[in-house]
Amino acid sequence: MLPPFQTVYRQYFDFVWASARRLGVRSEAIDDVVQEIFVVIHTKMQTVQKPEALRSWIYGVVRRTVSSHRRADRAQASNGPCLDAGAEVQSSEPTPFEHTERNADLELLSSLLKELDEPKRELFALIEIDELTVPEAADVLQIPLNTAYSRLRAARQAFEAALGRHEARNKGK
Repeated sequence: MLPPFQTVYRQYFDFVWASARRLGVRSEAIDDVVQEIFVVIHTKMQTVQKPEALRSWIYGVVRRTVSSHRRADRAQASNGPCLDAGAEVQSSEPTPFEHTERNADLELLSSLLKELDEPKRELFALIEIDELTVPEAADVLQIPLNTAYSRLRAARQAFEAALGRHEARNKGK
């Protein structure tokens, strides 16, 4: 039995937000995209066939919605000049030291993940960051289970190698 929408919203908001951000939604659009995702979830929640796989189903909604959003962004960009949509807006307020450290860690994670090719990055993030099981991630990505295990092994090796390169570059700093 599926929980009520309010429970799903509270339980999965952080997961949806982080997944959408990691899939490339710009910071100025993230709130609108997350709202759109939850509208889709609310509308289609009764179509879930396996309530035990709700998290996987939600990630599928996130993926499709973000993909549609990115296509719309590309179409809009090709229709004429606009302000630099990729520019991040920086806060002028000072942040506490812990916040700065956390941001640096997140930037490092983001840069290391960018070194992975898209299929490995997506699977790695689902399992290592979003904490899906390998079978859940394989189901979400619609790939064979053995492919998921093989891809995860390769992604972990590539991530470790990228981290090693980063540490070697920064060893003398």
